[in-house]
Amino acid sequence: MTTLEKAKLWLAESFDQETRSAVEMLINSASPDLEDSFYRELEFGTGGMRGIMGVGTNRLNKYTLGQATQGLANYLHGQFPSDKIKVAIAYDVRNNSKEFGKLVADVLTANGIHVLLFKEHRPTPELSFTVRDKSCHAGIVLTASHNPPEYNGYKVYWNDGAQIVPPHDEAIIREVYSVEFSEIKFEGNDALIEWLDESQDQAYIEACISNSTYQNVGYEDLNIVFTSIHGTTYTTVPQALKQAGFKKIDLVREQMIPSGNFPTVESPNPEEPAALEMAMDLARITNADIVIGTDPDGDRLGIAVRNLEGEMQLLNGNQCNTILTHYILEQWKKSGRITGTEFIGSTIVTSDIFFDIAQKFGVDCKVGLTGFKWIGKMIRDYEGIEKFVCGGEESFGFMTGDFVRDKDSCGSILLACEIAAWCKAQGKTMYEYLIEIYTSTGLYYEGLINVVRKGREGAEQIQQMMHDFRANPPRELAGSPIEEIKDFKEQTCQVLSTDSVSVMDDIPKSNVLIYYTVDGTKVCIRPSGTEPKIKFYVSVKETLANKEEFKAKLQLLEAKIDQVKADLNL
Repeated sequence: MTTLEKAKLWLAESFDQETRSAVEMLINSASPDLEDSFYRELEFGTGGMRGIMGVGTNRLNKYTLGQATQGLANYLHGQFPSDKIKVAIAYDVRNNSKEFGKLVADVLTANGIHVLLFKEHRPTPELSFTVRDKSCHAGIVLTASHNPPEYNGYKVYWNDGAQIVPPHDEAIIREVYSVEFSEIKFEGNDALIEWLDESQDQAYIEACISNSTYQNVGYEDLNIVFTSIHGTTYTTVPQALKQAGFKKIDLVREQMIPSGNFPTVESPNPEEPAALEMAMDLARITNADIVIGTDPDGDRLGIAVRNLEGEMQLLNGNQCNTILTHYILEQWKKSGRITGTEFIGSTIVTSDIFFDIAQKFGVDCKVGLTGFKWIGKMIRDYEGIEKFVCGGEESFGFMTGDFVRDKDSCGSILLACEIAAWCKAQGKTMYEYLIEIYTSTGLYYEGLINVVRKGREGAEQIQQMMHDFRANPPRELAGSPIEEIKDFKEQTCQVLSTDSVSVMDDIPKSNVLIYYTVDGTKVCIRPSGTEPKIKFYVSVKETLANKEEFKAKLQLLEAKIDQVKADLNL
């Protein structure tokens, strides 16, 4: 079926007049947006269904959301035929999120499903917490994370509070795609809605404090700057910090105003230094020890601390998680909680330093595919067998304990501030604590290269790039020969020195390729599951004997990453 033929199907009477008029306008104007709006159906990636808002099968709108929710409702009835099914729904600050939240609730209640719906926008991790706290069968959050303002999204959680994974995700997708738009039940029943308010915030905040703090050392002396970057965490993080005992909290007031247009930043992504620029400016005035920002749905966090020159420096996701993980394990070891049956969670694109940290403290490090849903699956798979301590991935996500089963900025912020306060009480910074960790594990440094390719043509270019890297891998990177190639699509591990190939079937298939060199350099290549880009994760390492040689070794690693980029023609 051609794109035009697909578009004309949306002129049928089963679509409302507003939708039909918008489609007619696209067709009659011969807009290039017509192709991108209808050439495919939105897919569930590592973060669920995410896309630009508008009409069409490749857009997020009343009908694609309705189809997804009708399919989910059908699946839930099949899985829990005799239960009173409950689903929790949250939504972030994005344009249309509140309306989408009510639309999704209406489809569920029209199918006889009870809904717990937040009255106002709330962070994604609070939704994950609520699913378990309220004994729900599933959860839904309307969010596009840190994507640009024109995006929105839809993530589904199962009854364990984690995002859906096999076999549920694939089964739900089959149900979704079997639903005709004319079959969607939009006429909701408000009698089946229970509204959630600030009392649920308090339950979540108390859980964050009890699961993410270990010792109260120097809380009153720590100077904190926090920004929600117009997102949802204005409802939870300042309150959590105050209740935990932190006194000196300065907020970036202009950015504490929720807005789906994110008016003060180009991108609401705490991974980007520009997103924290206003917070950094405030930190200079207040002489802050730590700067923290969160993304719109409140699951990711960015942390800046004072470096060796006393200037605020944004840590990358691996550095943040290194500090948090090492500190937690130190506290567990000090209190005698490590018995040899504990584990931390990581992902294949995250730094290998977490294997070294796990070995140092006598715990296991389990690795899954990209996305926190796989860490959530680890917790469920090993529940009652091994104890989950904490987990993180390089994309500025971390969680402490299993009370939330997705990355959680609130608990992570409480932990980070405790570490900063503890460090300050000892006369050092978090940055110096990180360097101390490196002297025991080796100095790891990472770089991320994003190559953006938009639209249908861009998607084809990304697939061709993946094909080419598989068919013609480089022989060496930054002067070090390629020793091992892991192909998670083919589930093979090839060791070049022995010309041997083994099967990797412990991790599900995924379109990911990893090169390892003789000197420990690691390059992971994968198309993004939520954005029109292909990502290159580069990790390099060096030995580090002491703090004094840190700067020189870091410069060597930065130069090595530049050379890897050149070798990959990026």
